[in-house]
Amino acid sequence: MIRYIIRRVIQGVFTLWAIVSLVFLLFFVGQNDPARALAGKAATVKQVQSIRVALGLNHPVWQQYLIYLNRLIHLNLGTSYKLRESVTALIGQWVPIDIALAVGAGIIWLVLGLSIGILAARRPRSVWDRSATVFVLTGLSTPTFILGLLLLYIFFYILTTHGISIFPGAGTWTPLHVNPLQWLRDLILPWITLALITAATYARLSRSSLLDTLGEDYIRTARAKGLSERRVMYRHALRAAITPIVTQFGIDLATVLGGAIITETVFGLPGLGQNVVLAISREDLPVIQGIVLVAAAFIVAANIVVDVLYAVIDPRVRLS
Repeated sequence: MIRYIIRRVIQGVFTLWAIVSLVFLLFFVGQNDPARALAGKAATVKQVQSIRVALGLNHPVWQQYLIYLNRLIHLNLGTSYKLRESVTALIGQWVPIDIALAVGAGIIWLVLGLSIGILAARRPRSVWDRSATVFVLTGLSTPTFILGLLLLYIFFYILTTHGISIFPGAGTWTPLHVNPLQWLRDLILPWITLALITAATYARLSRSSLLDTLGEDYIRTARAKGLSERRVMYRHALRAAITPIVTQFGIDLATVLGGAIITETVFGLPGLGQNVVLAISREDLPVIQGIVLVAAAFIVAANIVVDVLYAVIDPRVRLS
């Protein structure tokens, strides 16, 4: 197991190196002239050249690449062209918002999706199963921004106009250490928006996986031995059927950690998602590069963790 983990970590490091190299090619070789874009059209040649020297763009490409890798090893993502601040420090301010959003929404969509999927699998072709199908189809076909705006309209606009101020509007964010209650209020609607959309996928996955597992010979044997249906479902079937759900959960959680662009934009949360949109509009390449690399690191780490969890959850899995 330890050797497998080490091998997966090494593979993850090589994957990150490939992503880092690709980002360098896209943002530092394929672009026109960041110094000119930063200086503006009215800048003189001397001013543009001074900016190019300050950014290190006067060096050969291979030397720029080595400088770029050296900075990344020291967790230095450069300086924002527009904000004039360290990108590492900026991402350090934005990531806690995405962590709070991902963890809260992840718990809700996992519990809700598994509960609906298990209920539908235990009673196939029943009213519960048909209701679960309606929930899945509704969740998969509803755009995130539509649900977010609808929740804002109902729980903020309508309630506020009637003198009931429970939920804040878009654009409010309070850190946890400043006011925990206000922090919770700011995140409830974003959590629900993400969770309802994503839970549909988990309900579908858990239902189909459980139905396949419940048809296995060892499940019939367990029932023939007189085990209760509850024990068969939760002790044997669910443990074997949860593998694809763990895979999906790891990827979804890492994706939200890398920035839930639509949800953050609708609710005005200043996380990675909203700030990468702003960075693209401002052509702030170091910020775009930093957020892309952080999001990629989350995805790679999630894949490693999911692979290791397979052996813990399902003893039939043999790591090789």
